[in-house]
Amino acid sequence: MNDDNNSPEVDETDGADAETVEASAPAKDTAKDKGNPILEFRNINTHYGAVHILKDVNLAIYPGEMVCLLGGNASGKSTTLKTLLGMVTPTTGEVVLDGEVVNDKPTSYRVERGITMVPENRRLFKRLSVAENLQLGAYLRNDKAGIQEDLERIYSMFPRVYERLSQKAGTLSGGEQQMVAMGRALMAQPRVLLMDEPSMGLAPTLVQTNFELIEQIHQEGIAIFMVEQNANMALSLADRGWVLQTGRVVLDDTADALLANPDLRKSYLGEA
Repeated sequence: MNDDNNSPEVDETDGADAETVEASAPAKDTAKDKGNPILEFRNINTHYGAVHILKDVNLAIYPGEMVCLLGGNASGKSTTLKTLLGMVTPTTGEVVLDGEVVNDKPTSYRVERGITMVPENRRLFKRLSVAENLQLGAYLRNDKAGIQEDLERIYSMFPRVYERLSQKAGTLSGGEQQMVAMGRALMAQPRVLLMDEPSMGLAPTLVQTNFELIEQIHQEGIAIFMVEQNANMALSLADRGWVLQTGRVVLDDTADALLANPDLRKSYLGEA
């Protein structure tokens, strides 16, 4: 995602994408939870001016599951996240949160109801301390005891973060900044955690650790919707996945089925 959330993203147009993956019928009965989804897209279309970005996109995120969104450049992944969080308003279609259409609701409304994000490149307040960045994650909360309890949980989950509470966030390593960004998001008590390219910019030796932390968060019962270029790693953890190409969902299936799909393996895993 761009640093300026109000600016159109020129890389999400109908330009070049990853090698074409043959479309398939949407997966049936693959959701981990058979009840009602927490968050949905219903026939979503978005535009930046005259440029059509998302095209009749349908998706649903159920309680406690991990799902991933794959796609090359210009596919619409960042616009999907921005639309879920209320940073972009769809031209047509409905964004539904707990059965309520929230197209006209601001980001703060969605965060209060359990939707938050770990943005691409962490986006920490670099001149603030680690402790201050974590506290900002609880900005919309007023339960002091609960906030302190969650801080203690973050310290337990990320011991290295605890060791650097007084340090300026901008002086941390990439891996440490990612931990702070995840901790900040968890301070909002999310039910759905949106993650935008969580492995981007990390040293290869830290990528595995990062995904282990994501799995740890998922095991706490938090649903995770992850946009990730590392398709193999993302699908190895996820329950389900979608593939976007130039704004359209072309694959929708279980993670195991997507990993076995020869077209996807050729396009995203580099296999001949």
